[in-house]
Amino acid sequence: MKLATAFIIALAGFASAADRSPNGKLDRYESLRQELSQAIARGNEYLKQQQKPEGQWDDGQLPAFTALALNAAVRDPNVDRSAPYPDHVRKGFDWLLAQQKEDGGIYNRGLSTYNTATSLTALAAANRTEYGPAIVKARKHLIGNQWDKGEPGKTDDPGDGGIGYGAGTDRPHNDLSNTYLTIEALALSKKMIDDGQFGDQPDLDWKAATTFLSRCQNLTSTNDQKWASDDAQNKGGFIYNPASSKAGEVDLGEGKKALRSYGSISYAGLLSLIYAKLGPDDERVLAVKEWLGKNYTVEENPGMGAQGLYYYYQAMSKALGAAEIDNLKLANGKEADWRSDLANKLLSLQKGDGSWVNDNGKWMESNPVLVTAYTVLALEHIYDSIP
Repeated sequence: MKLATAFIIALAGFASAADRSPNGKLDRYESLRQELSQAIARGNEYLKQQQKPEGQWDDGQLPAFTALALNAAVRDPNVDRSAPYPDHVRKGFDWLLAQQKEDGGIYNRGLSTYNTATSLTALAAANRTEYGPAIVKARKHLIGNQWDKGEPGKTDDPGDGGIGYGAGTDRPHNDLSNTYLTIEALALSKKMIDDGQFGDQPDLDWKAATTFLSRCQNLTSTNDQKWASDDAQNKGGFIYNPASSKAGEVDLGEGKKALRSYGSISYAGLLSLIYAKLGPDDERVLAVKEWLGKNYTVEENPGMGAQGLYYYYQAMSKALGAAEIDNLKLANGKEADWRSDLANKLLSLQKGDGSWVNDNGKWMESNPVLVTAYTVLALEHIYDSIP
């Protein structure tokens, strides 16, 4: 009994030491940080094994798949980000840059803004000076795709200020998903042009972009569209574009309907508002945080169930990390440790080969390359956001 007791005490002492930060203070995330590091390494190793001989991932028709895998590789906390890239990463970036067109876009089978924005984010994460010219060209392509359909300089069309899929698509409308990816890519890549070495560069019309974001939010005080609703279920959340929601409609009674707010796009909305430099006390930011708290879960994509679940997980990690939220306030007055909740959920879903996949194939999430890249990036954002 004495030996057993001593062993337990020794284990407790070991765990306590392992959970202390370098300054000696208790670090409640230390064990989780180690688990994240291992899962990220396994996920990136899986992705490495899926790379094609030419350097791309998947069939190469959507460079975004390659960009996501490369972004996951260069953000890995297990590697020295200042050291030369491993051969497969260098080869991947060489392939990605070779897809850049004369118009600055990085795409093949159309969907130019989606692929270019995702590629630009990966190039920005790489933080290599030699990628500067390609980054500048990609930024110009994205900025050139911002809509101004009515009178020039005025946001008189509901889609003005937003961004759609771009060339080679039968989806003519702007949407918050492409707008959020573009805003993120432009914000993260701006450091590459701030020193002026590439001359004066154009920038997004951020005022118009903010108007578009507002027109995608259920908040009547800042949304000038007639459909906007302040009903308890939807107030503060976001929808896909100023005319439709992927989550459908909600019957409010008396002949009234609301476009339903949903999880993944609401996190995309929050991240976009942050990058548009709206402060934490802005009513739009406060409203979406409140909606996210009311609908907080890591079990599904609120309003969408299993559809787009891993897109949701990635958007969630990016938005809450960028918002510097340690604990998300919930509707019942409690607070959620979202880092632990989300990390543990994702860790439990990793397969034996290091991959992840969604049983629901909506929006290509039956593809393990796409979903594994999404998830590794989500884990890396959690890891990097740990205080």
